[in-house]
Amino acid sequence: MTTAGRTQPFEGRLARFRAVNAWWIRLACYALSILLLLGVWQALGHSFGVLFVPFTTTMSRLWDMLQSGPLLPGLAVSAKLYGVTLAINIVVGVTVGLLLARSKLIAASTHKTPARQDVIQELIDDRIKIAKAKSYNFEVPDSEVDQAFANMAKTQHISTEQFIQAIGHSGISPNTIKARIRAELTWNQLVRGKFSASLEIGEADVARALRDRSESQADVAGYTYTLYPVMVLIPPGSNPATMDAKRREAENLRSRFVSCNEGLAFARALRDVAVREPVSRSSADLAPQLRDMLGSIEIGHLTAPELTAQGVQMFALCDKKESKTDSPLKREVRQQLFAKKFDAESKRFLDEIRKQAMIEYKENK
Repeated sequence: MTTAGRTQPFEGRLARFRAVNAWWIRLACYALSILLLLGVWQALGHSFGVLFVPFTTTMSRLWDMLQSGPLLPGLAVSAKLYGVTLAINIVVGVTVGLLLARSKLIAASTHKTPARQDVIQELIDDRIKIAKAKSYNFEVPDSEVDQAFANMAKTQHISTEQFIQAIGHSGISPNTIKARIRAELTWNQLVRGKFSASLEIGEADVARALRDRSESQADVAGYTYTLYPVMVLIPPGSNPATMDAKRREAENLRSRFVSCNEGLAFARALRDVAVREPVSRSSADLAPQLRDMLGSIEIGHLTAPELTAQGVQMFALCDKKESKTDSPLKREVRQQLFAKKFDAESKRFLDEIRKQAMIEYKENK
């Protein structure tokens, strides 16, 4: 066998050894590097004056300071002060553009021009709220902020694009509103989580508040409705004539619907009519307009037709049970009590953070 033939297996074994033990080889190199540095430190100790002593002397003196000296208490105090400063130290940089943008937003919502100091204080409060939430490792995701922004458009019955155009006419940027939304969402969730126990509203609290109201109001009961969604389907892209014809079909079905047992069976037999699974709704969860509409309909009848993207929607009212455990009035009182407690806890918590925070205000141009 030649010398080249004997060398090849050795090189292969060496390559395999390096591949299998790569992590240990790297760890050994790190350890040897550290030991080499410590050896140089030990060997050259006292070679550069009294400030450069050998490694063993340094460790010995450090141990003595930890055992009997002021080093350990000093480190503890320093760490505590650093933690507090890290948590509450807030530097607020307010630009003229940011002030103007927030001023326009406040003016649009309150219909009056806010004082400059009030705008500055609101901006500082927003920074404090977000900074405090971050100290608890809590942040509101962008998707949640975007959803809240879209909901603002929905409440005005317009699309998000139309809402952006509307606020743009007032000189308000979507980012200005989203910054305010982020601060409020962050703060609301933080307060709810931190003071969840004290924010609970019990039945005794609701009953006590109801007693302060008039007797007629306190006797108002709620209802639980059982509803069957009935849909007269309209093909996508239908012309207005087809849609009018489908609406007339829905009105005809409504006039012939006098009981759920017979009416639902009749509706299921019709072409292009879908009867979906029943749903239960508490009157306390319904909007006042819908609650009044269901209250005026007799059991076994259909609600008025309503045009939707899928077709003409109606609901069959098949059951209505009285419930005094969760009436609209109780729900309203519970929400009012919660809002009162929440505002009190929120104000107290924010005042407490303001007193602890070291706020450095900088106004930039």
